[in-house]
Amino acid sequence: MFSALLLGAAILFSTLTHNLAEAKVVVTSDIPCRPFHEIYPSGRELCEKMWDGSFVYETNRSRAYTMWFFDQDNPNDDVTRNLGLSAPSLCHLRYLHKDTPGPEPDTFAECHPWKENSCCTEDTVSSVQKIKQSYGPEWHWDRCGPLTPACERFFVQEACFYECEPNAGLFRKYPDRHFNASDPSHNRWQMSGMPIWSDFCDAWHRACRNDQFCSHDDGNFFSCAATYTEEQATDGGTVVGIVFGCLVIVALIGVLGFLVFRERTGQPVFKPLEQQVS
Repeated sequence: MFSALLLGAAILFSTLTHNLAEAKVVVTSDIPCRPFHEIYPSGRELCEKMWDGSFVYETNRSRAYTMWFFDQDNPNDDVTRNLGLSAPSLCHLRYLHKDTPGPEPDTFAECHPWKENSCCTEDTVSSVQKIKQSYGPEWHWDRCGPLTPACERFFVQEACFYECEPNAGLFRKYPDRHFNASDPSHNRWQMSGMPIWSDFCDAWHRACRNDQFCSHDDGNFFSCAATYTEEQATDGGTVVGIVFGCLVIVALIGVLGFLVFRERTGQPVFKPLEQQVS
C-alpha cells in the first residue's frame, strides 16, 4: 500500500515540475494570433495601426520617409527639407539612442545605411538577435511563431530606422516643448505621425501576408506588448501555486519513504490494531 502511494506521489511530482517549466514561458495559444492579411487589409493599415499612430501612409514620395535605402546619401534628409523642417543636430528620441548623430565604425553592418550618420551605436544593433532582444520579450515580433525571412527582414529594417534615423526624432510624440515628466503617460521614446513611403508599407504587407502576428487590439503592437505583461503576472500566480504544490509533494514523498523504510525493517510506525489492543 505504501509503495503504491509513493509511486503515485512521484508521478504527481513529475507532472507538477513539468507544468512549472511550461509556466515560465508565454504559451503561444494564449496570444491572439492571425495572419497579417486578416489583421491588416493593406499596407496602410499595417504601417498606421501596428505602431499606434507612429507612422502615416504617404503616397507622395517627395514627402515620405523610407525605412531602408542603399544610396550613399540619406534620402530622408531631402524629405525633411521638403516638409519645411530643419535637419536635426540632436537625437531627439531617448531610449537606447545616442545624444547626437554621427558616424559608426566599418564593422557597423546590420543597419549599414546609417553608418555615416546614425543615432544608434554599433552595440545596440550588432545583430538581428541583439535588436530583437533590446526591448524585452514583450516586443518580440515572432511571439506567434517564427516569421518567414522576408517578413522578418522588414521588422529589422523598421528597428534600424527607429534606432538609427536622426530624422525620426523630429516626430517624437512628446517633444521637449510639450514633455511633462510628472505625467506618467508622457515618454521620450514614442513617435507620432511620421509619413512613410506607401511603397515600403505595401511591400512589407506583401512580404508578411501569410505570417502570423498578434491580433490584439486590431494588431496594435503596443497593446500586444502590454498583454505580455498581464500574462506574465498571471503566470506568476500559477508558478507560486505549482511551487507550493511541489513542496507539499516532496514532503509527502519523504514521509511515505520513511514509513516504507520502517515497515520493511520490521519497525512499523503504525502497528496493526490487534497488536495495539493487546
